[in-house]
Amino acid sequence: MSDAATKRSTSIGWHFIILMSRQGKIRLSEFFSSYTESEKRRILRDISSDILPRQPKMCNIIEKGEYKFVYRRYASLYFIVGVPLHSNELLVLEEIHLFVEALDGYFNSVCELDLVFSLHKSLSLLFEMFVGGMLTESNKREVLKNIIEAEGLVEELSKSGEDVGSQLDDGLSYQEQFQLGRKPGRRGDRNNARA
Repeated sequence: MSDAATKRSTSIGWHFIILMSRQGKIRLSEFFSSYTESEKRRILRDISSDILPRQPKMCNIIEKGEYKFVYRRYASLYFIVGVPLHSNELLVLEEIHLFVEALDGYFNSVCELDLVFSLHKSLSLLFEMFVGGMLTESNKREVLKNIIEAEGLVEELSKSGEDVGSQLDDGLSYQEQFQLGRKPGRRGDRNNARA
């Protein structure tokens, strides 16, 4: 077992969360622990082969190596969380449900398309509730209030005539910018375009 794997096995909280459609398309993924790209691909391959073909009445917990997959299916989406072997699975299922309820409260009955076209909003909800894989805010009203306040600040900045969209893109990957319908660019390109 590698040094990173030993550290992950003794940690608490979520190692990662993956939202995947029944067809195996990843709608959201966030790794709270350090993984190499090959480890991430292996995890996604394990999820596709172990969870997607399972029948609805089967157990929602699968032990796989140094962690457990705890998952729940809502409509066409699987919410899959990787946790240490010693974690309480029922608590993790409740945390997943709490996250889904927060998404429902924000999007007014969340669906797969909401996650596809508003990935940044889904991630901001996730990061408002979970820090480093640990649940930090369980009050849905408080989470939604904080998200709405943050959106209000962005709207205030955009009223001043500044191109807030380009500022927000600086923290997004090319894939996330593309999913938001924006043309991916680099800071240097934007600065040269303004000059």
